[in-house]
Amino acid sequence: MKIAIIGAGNLGLSIATGILHSGGATSMYLTRRHLDALKEFEAYENVTVTSDNRKAVSESDILIFAVQPLHFASILDSVQDLLNENHVLISTITGFSLSSIEAIVGSKRYVIRAMPNTAISVGRSMTCLCSNEAGKKRIELAEAIFHRMGHSMVIPESQMQAATVICASGIAFWMRLIRATTQGAIQLGFDAREAQELAMHTCRGAAELLISSGRHPEEEIDRVTTPMGCTIEGLNEMEHQGLSSSLIRGIVSSFDKISQIRKG
Repeated sequence: MKIAIIGAGNLGLSIATGILHSGGATSMYLTRRHLDALKEFEAYENVTVTSDNRKAVSESDILIFAVQPLHFASILDSVQDLLNENHVLISTITGFSLSSIEAIVGSKRYVIRAMPNTAISVGRSMTCLCSNEAGKKRIELAEAIFHRMGHSMVIPESQMQAATVICASGIAFWMRLIRATTQGAIQLGFDAREAQELAMHTCRGAAELLISSGRHPEEEIDRVTTPMGCTIEGLNEMEHQGLSSSLIRGIVSSFDKISQIRKG
């Protein structure tokens, strides 16, 4: 695959790293106004760093846009005359709709939106994808790219805002739960480093259990709860204090906020 990442900032470089480490590109162009931050990528024989977006587009088939939202329209406009029937456009720009992209490049182009989260930097992103009608023919290609950096799921564009809350904001929600578990472990006598290690790896193990088994969380809970035991005692106290309802209310509040921003 001949890939260009237009706007190689933090997200763009994380995507580039994931693709390169998995051998997913025959050639790659990385573009950025200031090239000093891209020096380490010059060591790759198949990578070209440049500030010339038009050069990158003309030499690539898959175009991943990771620029600032306020620059996206002008960048698309500056390269749209170079686009051909082979180009696949993948936008990671939050809030920039498929119809807005089509208004610049046309509805016949393969246009895909991708919403990764910050775990993409360690190859563990949950990335949601949607496409325009033409882009449906290339959506499996986008899935393959982002599967190299975690897991991907195709959803309707109408659910992209909700996915932003669950997956992107969700990283922060899970971090807060890990922090709270860490604090509890400290109160029980572990030092801070040990407490965080215990919390992190227990959280990771819980997720891996569900991913590997395909079971519902309650099934795994049943496997570690015994009648009149300490686990059910702790779970019931957490629910009495509103653990599940607080999480759900927080998720809905985040969605309400992102919906207000979008309307504004």
